Amino acid sequence: MSEEHYLELCENPVQFENTSSVNNVFFDEANKQVFAVRSGGATGVVVKGPDDKNSVAFRMDDKGEVKCIKFSIGNKILAVQRTPKSVVTYLEMKNASILGFCWTNWNEIVFITDQGIEFYQVLPDKRSLKLLKSQSVNVNWYMYCPETAVILLSTTAQGNVLQPFAFKHVVPREGSCKKTNVLKLNTTGKFALNVVDNLVVVHHQSSQTSIIFDIKLREPDCALNVHQPVLPGRSIHPYRIPLTGPAAVPTHPPVPCELCILYEMFSPACLTCAVCSPFASGYLWYLQVKLPPTVNLLQDKGKLMDFLLRRRDCKMVILSVCAQMLNGGDKGGLPVVATVFDKLNQVYKEYLEAEQTYTVATESGTSRGSSARERPVRTRAVIDQSDMYTHVLSSFSEKKDTSHKFIIAVLMEYIRSLNQVQITVQHYLYELVIKMLVQHNLFYMLHQFLQYHVLSDSKPLACLLLSLESTYPPAHQLSLDMLKRLSTANDEIVEVLLSRQQVLGALRFIRSVGGHDNISARKFLDVARQTADQMLFYTIFRFFEQRNLRLRGSPSFNPGEHCEEHVVYFKQVFGEQALMKQVTV
Repeated sequence: MSEEHYLELCENPVQFENTSSVNNVFFDEANKQVFAVRSGGATGVVVKGPDDKNSVAFRMDDKGEVKCIKFSIGNKILAVQRTPKSVVTYLEMKNASILGFCWTNWNEIVFITDQGIEFYQVLPDKRSLKLLKSQSVNVNWYMYCPETAVILLSTTAQGNVLQPFAFKHVVPREGSCKKTNVLKLNTTGKFALNVVDNLVVVHHQSSQTSIIFDIKLREPDCALNVHQPVLPGRSIHPYRIPLTGPAAVPTHPPVPCELCILYEMFSPACLTCAVCSPFASGYLWYLQVKLPPTVNLLQDKGKLMDFLLRRRDCKMVILSVCAQMLNGGDKGGLPVVATVFDKLNQVYKEYLEAEQTYTVATESGTSRGSSARERPVRTRAVIDQSDMYTHVLSSFSEKKDTSHKFIIAVLMEYIRSLNQVQITVQHYLYELVIKMLVQHNLFYMLHQFLQYHVLSDSKPLACLLLSLESTYPPAHQLSLDMLKRLSTANDEIVEVLLSRQQVLGALRFIRSVGGHDNISARKFLDVARQTADQMLFYTIFRFFEQRNLRLRGSPSFNPGEHCEEHVVYFKQVFGEQALMKQVTV
């Protein structure tokens, strides 16, 4: 079986001048910027970031070799380290060697030395620093996470202790971070880490493979979670660099990138490669997770859904998994189907609740002020009923090589899952169920579903039942019963009865709900006349005469009711003397 790569490099890397005798390259993990420093800065410093907005070019005096260079957050202040003892003109260490420094804010900087850490506030106007706090500890090496402003120090002579420091509100808090997750690598050697799409990616240098961990997949209320790799180890997808410059010719193929070099990284988010080619320069890539290959590598559908629901651009992959689960040779049993539906609808429900909370807050005006709510973002993980109907259930219900019992069971399982999280089921899902039941003459089951309200009442569903009357006569009464239960469908019930020329039935119903004073006389007279039943017409005509007399004191119809032709017809059949006379008191 050919290897499936679920990790790849972004299509548009940041290109920079490669390291050489006159050019040094540095990376700032906080701003994700590459610094290419030529001749100590005398002939130029080129700064490139993930987009053009972060690109800067400038010159500075050559005062020796540059050891490290970084902008503060927002590119407001530049710090340059040229010797192991000093950084620009801001700081000079007398007895310690600087291992590095990190900007935690636009005017706050942390220096890590072999003897501890020192936290300063930068005063640009005075070109000086103000010490805020320091901590003495033996330091072997350090790592910094700019997203959480946490520095992890390797301490003690044996290097077997990791000491975290969190920086927030200008106070470093020693030991405030707790160990909550342990990654089981199941191998030894040199490793490097990336954080990609909320996944921890561990790269093993000697085997040139990478494995991923999803620390969100953990047991609830567990103080320490031990994680195994979510997927088996794979190498990064091969990358070929197109040739550019004078040496490039149209027929020359792209240069393969030696992926072993990629495992030397500058940042938890990025990979860099100084490509060993006389035609190519340095490249900086963002690492990306390809979701389609993970589908076949993670067989447990429940865990697969948990994994996919936390990823970007997961929607179409999830829908594809659902379709695959129901079709072809990968048919999952109903328990598996139920698990998948429940996980999808839980995310769907959480979005609907957030949207409803936002709407209520906006309408009530409570969102004004400093605590204003932001409108919930509909992530790609929200799979609503329309998505499931369009991409999965509609085509699945038309499968000829699948048992109709299984199809009905799947449809009802999705409806159950929606009801379980109190999401109103859309009528087109019920229509799929009814269509399947009618196609296979399962009218008894249809009757049971309606009688016990498995299929919720709605006007569209009642109309669908009416259309089935020729195939299943009881559907007519089922439809009327449903419309009556809705209590907001009185007009529809009247229309249904009139369409069947049940004029008296329509009149009785509208009187039972107290709406007979507002109905159109002409509509009822039209239908009564179409029946060719003269006595029925007489009864309906007399009813409206009596209504007119009771409401207006006269049995005559108003011109606006447009009943003139019916008055003429009544006179022709029953004589003018049959018209009700106005009683004078």
